[in-house]
Amino acid sequence: MSDTVAAAFEARRDRLQAVAHRLLGSHADAEDVVQEAWLRLARQDATVIGNLDGWLTTVVGRISLDVLRSRKSRPESPYDEIVVAIEDGSEEVARADSVGLALLVVLETLGPAERLAFVLHDLFAVPFEEIARILGKSAAATKMLASRARRKVRAADRPPAPGRPEREVIQAFLRAARDGDFEGLLRVLDPEVQLTVDTPGGVVVVLGATKVAAGAQFGAAATGRPFLVGGLPGVVAWREDGSPLSVVAFTVAEGRVTGIAAVADPARLASMTLPPPPETVGGSR
Repeated sequence: MSDTVAAAFEARRDRLQAVAHRLLGSHADAEDVVQEAWLRLARQDATVIGNLDGWLTTVVGRISLDVLRSRKSRPESPYDEIVVAIEDGSEEVARADSVGLALLVVLETLGPAERLAFVLHDLFAVPFEEIARILGKSAAATKMLASRARRKVRAADRPPAPGRPEREVIQAFLRAARDGDFEGLLRVLDPEVQLTVDTPGGVVVVLGATKVAAGAQFGAAATGRPFLVGGLPGVVAWREDGSPLSVVAFTVAEGRVTGIAAVADPARLASMTLPPPPETVGGSR
């Protein structure tokens, strides 16, 4: 394998990673697919490849299709748990990222061939003729698959981004938690609120505003940063060394917090697609 070919592959890695991630919804699976594409290129005589972009896209598409078809025989969800969209007061930013997350959820409902046709053509502008070769179908049949997938995507309900009233409720909750204000917590908690905490020792469930306010410790969350967590408004907190400490998602209805889901188990946190801690954004710690 020449340095030139290796450099050409690296120049295309980000796009291939993006294609695989949209097809599979999992960063880990996408990395595996791109690595397999590299290994296949390394075994190939690169001098006979007329269009490296097309060749690599085809290889990534075929490997991803195999993964998608394999998943259909296994009921468990392959998707990463995704934390996106820093809520810096911009509802437009929050909405854009919630739509991106919603698209991954909708894509999960598509069949493997539909998903491949839609993602490659509509999101990455791959010609139908190339997609048809990956699927082993005619270009006309491939167009029909993409059209059917497109209708399903358009028909799917997209979750609304959290509005200002929801954010204000959560901010009030976090202020009360930070200050140890028991009465303030009761004012923003629904009487039947449910708290679920995923800990290294198992899942702990607490029911009722009084018990949640009295027994829950949210000091770390109160100092975290607001994000969308699985489409819900939430908070991510980090330790001083930059490792994730907790991820918390809130459900708000009629001006009160009705549900809190927290993850504090390091193993679960390691499986989530998390943003970097504030200190590492744009530079090293």
